[in-house]
Amino acid sequence: MSNFAPINIADYLPYRAQQNPDLLAVAVPIRTDKNGKSSYNKLNYLELDQLSDVYARGLLAHGIKPGMRCVLMVKPSIEFFAFTFALFKIGAVMICIDPGMGIKNIKTCLEESEPEAFIGIAKAQVAKRLFSWPKCIFNIWVTPKKQNAVWGIPTQHQLEALGQKSDQDIPSLDSSDDLAAILFTSGSTGVPKGVVYKHAHFLAQVKALLALYDIQVGEVDLCTFPLFALFAPALGMSSVVPDMDFTKPGSVNPLHVIQPINEFSVTNMFGSPALIKRVAGHGKKHQSKLPSLKRAISAGAPVSPQALEDFSSLLNDDINIFTPYGATESLPVASIGSREILSEHRALTDLGKGVCVGKPAINMHVDIIPISDEPILQWNSNMCLGSNVIGEICVIGDVVTERYFNRPQSTALAKIIDGSKVHHRMGDLGYFDDNGKLWFCGRKAHRVETENKSFYSVPCESIFNTHKDVERSALVKLHGPNGIEPGICIELANKTSDKQQLVKDLQSLADNHEHCVGIKKFFIYPSFPVDIRHNAKINREALSIWANKQKALQA
Repeated sequence: MSNFAPINIADYLPYRAQQNPDLLAVAVPIRTDKNGKSSYNKLNYLELDQLSDVYARGLLAHGIKPGMRCVLMVKPSIEFFAFTFALFKIGAVMICIDPGMGIKNIKTCLEESEPEAFIGIAKAQVAKRLFSWPKCIFNIWVTPKKQNAVWGIPTQHQLEALGQKSDQDIPSLDSSDDLAAILFTSGSTGVPKGVVYKHAHFLAQVKALLALYDIQVGEVDLCTFPLFALFAPALGMSSVVPDMDFTKPGSVNPLHVIQPINEFSVTNMFGSPALIKRVAGHGKKHQSKLPSLKRAISAGAPVSPQALEDFSSLLNDDINIFTPYGATESLPVASIGSREILSEHRALTDLGKGVCVGKPAINMHVDIIPISDEPILQWNSNMCLGSNVIGEICVIGDVVTERYFNRPQSTALAKIIDGSKVHHRMGDLGYFDDNGKLWFCGRKAHRVETENKSFYSVPCESIFNTHKDVERSALVKLHGPNGIEPGICIELANKTSDKQQLVKDLQSLADNHEHCVGIKKFFIYPSFPVDIRHNAKINREALSIWANKQKALQA
């Protein structure tokens, strides 16, 4: 690849088709039996490149031009892969929205992104009409059946026929600074925001992933998060899509993960913490093994040490579960492996020191700045804090995006101008230790500020999570008669535990750890609400509203 210099993220696909035409590009399940055995629709790199070219010419013939914003609401499928690369190839701006974020949020995201074209399956097309989603000039109905236009909307099969007849050249981008996509955040700590991606951002992410994980051409990836599949051609991997509901990774059938890993000799796996935990529990119980995996990658929220330990039992002894730290606005920022976490940092996490997320990734610079909820107009290096002081994590580098789409106020709160460059405020709290490793202490929005003390979510929760009857805990803000005070919601690991004794134990834990002193109110909640993307981020805002209406348990 020494002479290959991509400008468009889609440039990798024809490159792979030329270099490795027969290499499996994508395998998508058609049907799955009760034992987790699936039948697959497969395309090699040459076939996928050719199909995306046909779609690209069809889109151009249909009237979709470079620079147009186009919503893609298609389940992981051959069509998803082909349309994604077709849009990139013609220079259209792909808009991606999680279908599980709810009708109201989807409508808001669509209105903000001002789409000109809409590519969607039947369910999305019906919802578009039923809930008055923004009208688009161009529409394409994605259906598995070859049928005529529905409601006047052509199908992808008709688009394919247009593309096969067309001899129009596919335009090439002049600059990697052209817009590539608008990717919406999950909205787990506020409203979903459209992050503006240039092709340069995607290219920088590819470079960072290669440097971090040494992925080799010919590896096989199990893709449980569809957007991660965008990187497969760039990294030279084959993408195997499991049979699962991608809006509910925490509810995946473990067999639908384990079986394809072993069938395809999968070497790389990306999974949310909730998915990792679920597969780990099943695999440990049934003594499953995943000998082909060279690495697993999990992001979206901290992975519990117990889940890392359990999943590691399914792998060869020298294999890591990597937990990259980042966000939609900037990924990856840092990374660390499970072997280091379990051997060096687990005990410190249990003592409330936070979660170690490793050292900064290639071409990333990370600073810790004072905690503030106000905009910071200009960067000043004098604001940076020293080691072992908790502040807001702030990053600058090639993967860092510069703005949100149509959200100037959100952009102002999250970005700091530094000449021609932009620093991104992660909205996360943390610190550097004396060895230059970054520690995560929770979201800035989840801290509880009382009159004389600050409580941080991850350090506090880690203390209570060590109790054998606690599945997980959540710091919440309570509005008491004397002002703001902290509370802790508990999700039980043992539903039959003695609640009175549990509260006494929790109070003792709080009293014996300085950063938890002052926590005196506890609440039992059946099953924590979580984000729709990874099913792992606790919705502490919802828990806080609930807790303020309840009578607290106290020792």
